[in-house]
Amino acid sequence: MPRRPLRLATQTMLLQVVVVAVVAAAGFTLAALLLRSELEQQYLQRALAIARTTAREPGLAAKVADGRPDPGGEVQAYAERVRTATNALFVVIADRDGIRYSHTDPTQVGKRVSTDPSGPLSGREEVAIQRGTLGPSARGKVPLYDDTGRIVGEVSVGIHVDRITDRLDELLPWAGLFAAIALAVGSGGAALLAVRLKRRTLGLEPTDLADLVREQVAVLEGVRDGVLAVDVNGRVSVCTEQAAALLTEPVPVGSPATEEIVTLLDDRSPVTGELRLVGDRVIVVTRRPVERGGQDLGTVLTLRDQSDLDAIARELEATRALTDALRAQAHEHTNRLHALDGLLQLGDVPRAHAYLRELTATEAGGTVGGRVGDAYLDGLLAAKAAVASEAGVVLRLGEDTWVPGQLTAPLDAVTVLGNLVDNAIRAAAAGTRRPAQVEVSLLADGPDLHIYVADSGDGVALPDPFRAGATTKQEPGRGLGLALARRTARRHGGDVRLRPPQPGAGAVFTAEIPGVLAPATPLSWEVTA
Repeated sequence: MPRRPLRLATQTMLLQVVVVAVVAAAGFTLAALLLRSELEQQYLQRALAIARTTAREPGLAAKVADGRPDPGGEVQAYAERVRTATNALFVVIADRDGIRYSHTDPTQVGKRVSTDPSGPLSGREEVAIQRGTLGPSARGKVPLYDDTGRIVGEVSVGIHVDRITDRLDELLPWAGLFAAIALAVGSGGAALLAVRLKRRTLGLEPTDLADLVREQVAVLEGVRDGVLAVDVNGRVSVCTEQAAALLTEPVPVGSPATEEIVTLLDDRSPVTGELRLVGDRVIVVTRRPVERGGQDLGTVLTLRDQSDLDAIARELEATRALTDALRAQAHEHTNRLHALDGLLQLGDVPRAHAYLRELTATEAGGTVGGRVGDAYLDGLLAAKAAVASEAGVVLRLGEDTWVPGQLTAPLDAVTVLGNLVDNAIRAAAAGTRRPAQVEVSLLADGPDLHIYVADSGDGVALPDPFRAGATTKQEPGRGLGLALARRTARRHGGDVRLRPPQPGAGAVFTAEIPGVLAPATPLSWEVTA
């Protein structure tokens, strides 16, 4: 079984404890080295001071210069008094030849010193930690001058190294206590940080957090809806690819919210399924403010593209209306054929002829579809004629209609024409003038398509009917048709306009959509001789 890795909080605490322990150990070692170095310097200077004081004793230089080494002599006695008074390891007085006149061990008197006396005998003072007959010691050596200033010997004072070690042993426990306190405080801080980290991550491990992020990205990018989150400071914190594709301006994560996003936020009140026009798209917006523990965290927007669905719905509606119209025409045509068959069976040929002439005249002047030449426009007009008939409105095609080419952008042309005709039918049906009617004229100017739609309604009461959401009906989803038609036309370089109102007439809309018609195929004539 593989070992389970330590939790992030435990790893963090252990790492910090190790770091604090290493730092405390390094600090303790450094303090010990500095203390030892300082103590060594202090004891060396102390030994040097004792040696200087000893060398200045009146008459000492003369006794060394004129006398002989004597274990019981005055020089030995004086040196022992100084050693006892200063608690030094030794006080050695030697002549110019390095012969001892005093020593802690009387048997060493008269013998040569164990270390090189050339320094003091040449007039230099020396301090060093050296090993002699009594072991390692901190030594201070000074020259011994007589009254004439001549060097007659040297004075060497030593303090045992164990004195330094003993003093160091007295000071190091305090440094160790400080290091232990620092380690305890650091360990406590590491434990508190580990607990706080565990709370912040909700007890999740790095692998769990990484998996959670991957799952969140997969979920957000896997749905068709775009997700956009804005924090309380007005900065974008989440923006999926779907949301970025629905916006007209790029919005990097961390950047301030654009004017377009601010418009979608409005007053940050909760909204579900509100239709907004963003660029050329109809967007379904769901808005939710986010709070946690009473703290405002921002707002989340869910965006869904409604344009494609609306286009499919319009095509389905047009197809269904055309199918119903064809079914009604087929049923009516069958009835007419039955009536004609009955007249012929009765032998009433004159009435049958008159009936046929009446049918021909009605068919020539009563149908709208099939007179334009483009399949998309004919199908749309036929469907809208059936819709208008159900609403009690007569849809007529203008006599100046002339479209010889075929649509190259049928969806955009149908979007513009369909929205204008729908608004005209609703206006005519709701108007006070009777009979209610709508007139549509289509004119080709090379690749450009010009549209003229007039209704018998009461006119437009809105100051700006092309503004997204502008409507007189308090119904969700209203007020987008004209805005979408104008934006679609302007995307091709055209426009949709409302003509000034005329007395006794309804609303008249004109539209220009450049570049949506393919040129008609010219007729070819072949002449043979």
